[in-house]
Amino acid sequence: MEKLSMDTLNRISVEEYKAADKSPIVVVLDNVRSALNVGSIFRTADAFRIERIVLCGITATPPSAEIRKTAIGAEMSVDWVHYKDNVEAVVALREQGYTIIAIEQARESVMIDHMDLSAYGKVAIIFGNEVKGVDDRLMELCDMCVEIPQFGTKHSLNVSVSAGIAIWEVFQQMKK
Repeated sequence: MEKLSMDTLNRISVEEYKAADKSPIVVVLDNVRSALNVGSIFRTADAFRIERIVLCGITATPPSAEIRKTAIGAEMSVDWVHYKDNVEAVVALREQGYTIIAIEQARESVMIDHMDLSAYGKVAIIFGNEVKGVDDRLMELCDMCVEIPQFGTKHSLNVSVSAGIAIWEVFQQMKK
């Protein structure tokens, strides 16, 4: 089996990406500490043409050498905005008509493989801080909480891994 070359993959330019239709998905990063995680999420967002990333609180913002290290340029293609106040960011998204979904372990959470987004036109997915998770104030603003099932000894996944799993599943459901 032969791997595909960069020419064969026929990727679009940053300018073409900016002009292309986007998935009706916004990713919210709530006080994510690691700029490397932020960069990784930018790269995943680029892969699925996410509408934009909302960076909140202490979450690192471009330009940043650490973000660039894992984003490898995706921070240039994916639109982003920074809000100092995470509640203000989520309230603004709600006012723009987004369904607000936290990726978190909570009493009322729905397992990701049982999530049904067929009734929603556009969604905002919140990913929380690596230690504290999604801010409790944001949990109160959510329409849905989605959990990724885990079967090992650890109680959580890295935020960038969770983002990859959740963005893929939401993308699959939103394109139907």
